[in-house]
Amino acid sequence: MQLRRVCTPSRFLFWCVVAMAFFVVLMIYDTFRECESEELRATKRLLDNYHEQNQELKNDQFILKKKLKEAEQQLSSLSSDGKSKWVPGLPVIYLITPTYTRMEQKAELTRLSQTLMHVKNIHWIVIEDADAKTNLVARFLKQTGFNYTHLNVATPAHFKLASNDPSWLKPRGVLQRNAGLAWLRSNTKKQPGVLFFVDDDNTYSLRLFEEMRFTKKVSVWPVGIVGYLRYETPIVTDGKVTGWFTYFKPTRPFPMDMAGFAVNLALIHSHPGAGFSNEVERGYQESTFLTGLGVTLDDLEPKANMCSEVLVWHTRTEKSSLRNEEKMWKKYGLQSDPNIEV
Repeated sequence: MQLRRVCTPSRFLFWCVVAMAFFVVLMIYDTFRECESEELRATKRLLDNYHEQNQELKNDQFILKKKLKEAEQQLSSLSSDGKSKWVPGLPVIYLITPTYTRMEQKAELTRLSQTLMHVKNIHWIVIEDADAKTNLVARFLKQTGFNYTHLNVATPAHFKLASNDPSWLKPRGVLQRNAGLAWLRSNTKKQPGVLFFVDDDNTYSLRLFEEMRFTKKVSVWPVGIVGYLRYETPIVTDGKVTGWFTYFKPTRPFPMDMAGFAVNLALIHSHPGAGFSNEVERGYQESTFLTGLGVTLDDLEPKANMCSEVLVWHTRTEKSSLRNEEKMWKKYGLQSDPNIEV
């Protein structure tokens, strides 16, 4: 009787509800715990992945820094001795430079060499207009540390300019360039390369040499301060050379300056008769040479941003006056030491 009073149906129902509520709360709690655990595990996985990727990036960064340092050291070792850089497998640029004895000769060769020492894979062919090689040029070339060839051939007197003649009256460097071409044909065969005629008094951007290095046949570009114009240039339409911007005889086959083109070495070998002549009409040296190579307008490859940029200038050094040498001796009894090379 007493137990019945304690466990009345209403009380029993109450405790059943309480128990059910407790189990519901417990289940909800467990569910939340499971969700939180899954989120935590997912977050942990993301963090682990992040740390792994971060470590990989750090490792890659370390490797890149190491390779960069090695490359810098290699470049430094290549250029620290003042010599031009050499990269195996890169096409060689063969440079033909006629030169002659004058007061400004060493100064101009020095200035040119300071540019060339920054150009990879060059072979400099320097040809003196003289009966014999001079000690000045021989010593100079040896000191550059370049790959070079030193030649000489004298221009006959009747083809030489007189002291008061304008520079355009007679062609210059004709036999010297031909001697350079003959050396190339005898000493280079199947190796990839490019020929460029480099005058010792011109000014060259380093970019120009990389523009010409992979010339397929003949590459062309503008030349500044030439022909009594600001520049001369091929005219380019839709990526092809279609004409010429020049004042002097624009109907010539190739009315451009010697500094305005480079030729693939294969063309030099496939056309052994192509060269220059003292007998051609003024302004036709370039046309004579390129025509002899069988080049047409369609073969020309416009460089220097489709011939819209000037990367070479036809500069000239002012001829030096030494009138005070004699006055120095007469007035002070002093003279320059002939043993000091200028």
